[in-house]
Amino acid sequence: MIRSLHHRGPDGFGFHESGPVGLAHARLSIIDLAGGWQPIHNEDRTVWTVFNGEIFNYIELRAELEALGHRFATNSDTETIVHAYEEFGLAFVEHLNGQFAIALWDEPRQRLVLARDRVGIRPLFYCVDRSQLLFASEVKALAAGGATLALDPVGLAEAFTFWSAIDPQTTFRNVHSLPPGHLLVCENGRQSSQSYWQWTPRADPAIAQLSFEEAAGEVRKRLVDAVRLQLRADVPVGAYLSGGLDSSGIVSLVRNYTRNRVRTFSVAFDEPEFDESESQAAMVRYLNTEHVTVRCSRRQIGERFPQLIWHTETPIVRTAPVPLMMLSGLVRESGYKVVLTGEGADEVFGGYDIFKEAKIRRFWARQPESKWRSALFGRLYGYLKHSPVGNAQFASSFFGAALGDLANPAYAHGSRWGTTRRIWNFFTPATRDALAGRDVEAAMLATLPAGFAGWDGLARDQYLEARTLMSGYLLSSQGDRVAMANSIEGRVPFLDHELIEFANALPARYKLRGLEEKAVLRAALADALPPDIIRRTKQPYRAPDSASFFVDGRPLPYVSELLSPTALKRAGHFEPALVQRLVEKCRQGRAIGFADNQAFVGILSTMLVHEMFVEGRERNFDTAPAAAEGVMIESVQ
Repeated sequence: MIRSLHHRGPDGFGFHESGPVGLAHARLSIIDLAGGWQPIHNEDRTVWTVFNGEIFNYIELRAELEALGHRFATNSDTETIVHAYEEFGLAFVEHLNGQFAIALWDEPRQRLVLARDRVGIRPLFYCVDRSQLLFASEVKALAAGGATLALDPVGLAEAFTFWSAIDPQTTFRNVHSLPPGHLLVCENGRQSSQSYWQWTPRADPAIAQLSFEEAAGEVRKRLVDAVRLQLRADVPVGAYLSGGLDSSGIVSLVRNYTRNRVRTFSVAFDEPEFDESESQAAMVRYLNTEHVTVRCSRRQIGERFPQLIWHTETPIVRTAPVPLMMLSGLVRESGYKVVLTGEGADEVFGGYDIFKEAKIRRFWARQPESKWRSALFGRLYGYLKHSPVGNAQFASSFFGAALGDLANPAYAHGSRWGTTRRIWNFFTPATRDALAGRDVEAAMLATLPAGFAGWDGLARDQYLEARTLMSGYLLSSQGDRVAMANSIEGRVPFLDHELIEFANALPARYKLRGLEEKAVLRAALADALPPDIIRRTKQPYRAPDSASFFVDGRPLPYVSELLSPTALKRAGHFEPALVQRLVEKCRQGRAIGFADNQAFVGILSTMLVHEMFVEGRERNFDTAPAAAEGVMIESVQ
C-alpha cells in the first residue's frame, strides 16, 4: 500500500504493526531531517501515529506539552500529535494549527483515530473490504491493499454537478473520503464520525464592530502570522506567483516581514486568453525575487492528461490542473520541496465573480423591471473570451432565471451546477436508472448546518463554495494531487483556520464592497503591492480545455481509443452515439461554451479513471514524479 504512494514521500518508508493494526508512512523530509521518522510513538510506546502534512504550531504546542510533563524524543512536528492525544484525548485536533491527514493507534484502548484538517487540504480515504478497514492518502493505496474498485453512479452524478463528489461520497463505490474537520474513531468493532470544526459565520461583536480600516489592519496582522507559521521548515520554501493579488500578497509579506529570500514559480500559456506572464514579470521585478516560469502548450496539456488522472483518481471537468502539475515538476527540479500558494483567498474574502453575480441578482430581484440593475452584469466575467455578458439580451435571460427564488440555499450556484449537470445527458440508460429518484443537489443541501437559512447571502454563498468547489476540487485535483505528483508540499496561508474564523466574523460589506471583491484584503495589502495589482479585477486561473486533445484536426491517439464506441460500450457509463457527436463538435473547434468543454473533459477523464482503476490497465507513463522534462522554462531577472 505505502509503496504505491512513493510520490508523496520519496525519502523513505516506515512501518509499525501491532495486533490488528498496521501503519505505514512514505516520508517527505521537511522538518527534523535527521530524526522524526514515522511512525512515531509516545514515551511508553502505547500511542503511535503516522500523518501526512504539517503541524505549523508544533513549537508552541511542544512547549505547552513539555510544561505538562511530556518528554519528547525528536524535534519533529509529528511527535506533538501523540503527546497532544495523551493530554487532550480526542480533542487533540483542536490544538493543532496545520494541514493534515492523521492515523493514530491507541493500543491500550484498541482505538484507531483518523483525523483530517479543518478545510480538507490533505486527503484521507477509507473503506471496509473483507472485514478490514483500509485507510490511505490516496485511493490507489486502498486498491493495493486489496480493495476492488468500481465507479459509483452517485459519485459520478455529484462530480458532474459540483465538479467533485461531496465528502464522504467519492466516485468509487464503498470508498469514503473523511470530510474536512472530522474524526473517524474505530473502537471495539464500531465506527463513529464526529465533526470538530465547521466553516460557519462567527458571532463576535468585537470583530463585527471594527471599522473597515481596523479590520484591514487585523487581516494584515493575522495573515503575516499565518505566513510566518507556514514558513517553518528545515528546507527552503518557495512560492507560486500568478501575478494576481493573492499570491503576490503572500510573496510580498514573506519579503517584508521575514528573513526568508523566497524563490518564485509561475506558469504561462501561449494563448493570451489564459496567459498572465506580463503581470507575473512585473511582480517579479517589484518584489525582486529569483523566478522561473514553465510555459505550457495545448498539446502538452492533452499529452499529460492521463498522468494527471492517475494522480487525481477522479473525473474532472477542467484541464487546469495539468499546467500546475508541470509547475510542481519545475519546483522539484529546482531543488525545492515546499511552496506557499495564494489558494483560499477568494473563498475567505469573497473573491469570485459568482459572489458578485449573486449580489447583483439579489439587488435586481427587488426591482426586476429595472434595466439599469440588470446592466450591472456587464461588469462581470471580463476575462472570458465567450462571456455570458457579451450579449445583453442573453445575459438578461441567463442571469434572470429563477431571479426571485431568493430562499433557495443554492441561489448563487444553481446556474453553474446546472451547466455542469448537462453531462448527465450523456449517461447510458443503465446509469440513469441507477440515479432514478436521486437529487444530488437536494441531498447535499439537506446536510447544511443549522441556522444556514438565517445567514447573510454572502456567508451562504461562501460556505457552499468552500463545501463543494474548494475542498473537493481546488484543494485536491488542482492542489494536493498535482503538487504531490512531484513530491511537493503546497501550503496555503489564507486557509489558516484562525484567519478564516476572523474573516467569517466580519460584516459582508467589508469583503464585497459594492462590486469590489476582497475589499478588506486589498486594503490590508495596499502598501505591500503596486496600485495596479491592488486594483486589478480577479482573473481566475484557467487553461485550454477540449482544444488540447486535437492536433491538426485529429484527436490524440489515446483519445480516439478511449472515446471509441467499443471502449465506451465496454465501460458502460456514456452513450457512444452522443459522445461521438460531441467529439466531432470539439474536433471542428465549435465547442466554445462551458457545457461542451466540461462534457468532453469530464467524459474523457471518466474513461481514464475506469481504465486505470477499474480495469487495472496501465498507461505508458511514469507514475513517479511528473517532472517538467521537455517543457520550456523561462527565467525572469
